[in-house]
This record gives sequence, structure tokens and C-alpha cells, in this order.
Amino acid sequence: MAESKGRDDVSLGMTICKPAELLSIIEPGQALLGLDVGTKTVGIAISDAALIIASPLTVIQRTKFRKDADILFNLIDDNNVGALVVGLPVEMDGNEGRQAQSVRTFMDNVLNLRDLNVTFWDERLSTVAVERMMIEEANLSRKKRSKVVDRAAAAYILQGVIDYLPKN
Repeated sequence: MAESKGRDDVSLGMTICKPAELLSIIEPGQALLGLDVGTKTVGIAISDAALIIASPLTVIQRTKFRKDADILFNLIDDNNVGALVVGLPVEMDGNEGRQAQSVRTFMDNVLNLRDLNVTFWDERLSTVAVERMMIEEANLSRKKRSKVVDRAAAAYILQGVIDYLPKN
């Protein structure tokens, strides 16, 4: 997937960067946390400290925003996270529609509570790709896929950024 186009600011004073700038922002040994923000869940994935591989971590079942944000902040603190990679559901024509705006609003609200390093990544068709892999390669039933698809989609998004980053 390509770097997302469009607005790169969420709120004044917040650190929103392009994916290519991540290595200059995070400290050595810090991980990246990938988010696939949906209306009912937030899939979460984490990178290793060497920024080589993304792994599915967990899913936040969205309830009250403050509770969801606290869970996210605990994951950030517990895993030495230097930046968030947030999937941006850009429409097929490249425009940002209602879903992309919903993700940006969610992140705006998160960033109003805590200053974090954030980058957005074009996530077009990430869930479709992950579901296809789960069907074709893992032969998972619909019920089993529904339990892991959100965090797997977050890992797919995060891996896209990791693969995009220059290697030393």
C-alpha cells in the first residue's frame, strides 16, 4: 500500500508525521503500534523493537471513548511504543470519505488526551486481503476469522509501513 494522501494534521501541537519520518522520531528500541480503527472495534498490532515484523496483539471492543483510550494508553506504556501507525480507509478513488473522517476524529480525540507520534497509512482493502488469506491459506471458518480479523488487519497495515521504511 502507498503512503496516505490528504490531510497530515490532526490538531495543532500534535506530532503527525509521514511514514518516512518515523525512524527520525522514535528512539532506538521502541516499537510501533498499528491500529485498525473500526466502528465497533480497534484492532491492535505491534512491531518488534528492530522494526522487522508486525504481530497481531489484541482487539479493543469499543465502548466509551475514555475507557477505549485508557486501554490504548496502557498498551502504549506497557510495550515501549514510540509511534502509532493508523490505518486510514481511503476510498478507491483516493478521496477520504466518511470512514476516513471517522478514523481521523477518533485519533483527534486520542491526541487531545495525550501527545503521541502518529502516522496514517492507506489501508484500502486491508481487511479484504487479510480475510482472503485466512480463507485460502488458513482455511478458517467465518466464526474463527471474526475473532482475529481486526488485529490481523492491524498487523497487515503495520507491516506495510515497516516494509516501506528504509533498512539500514
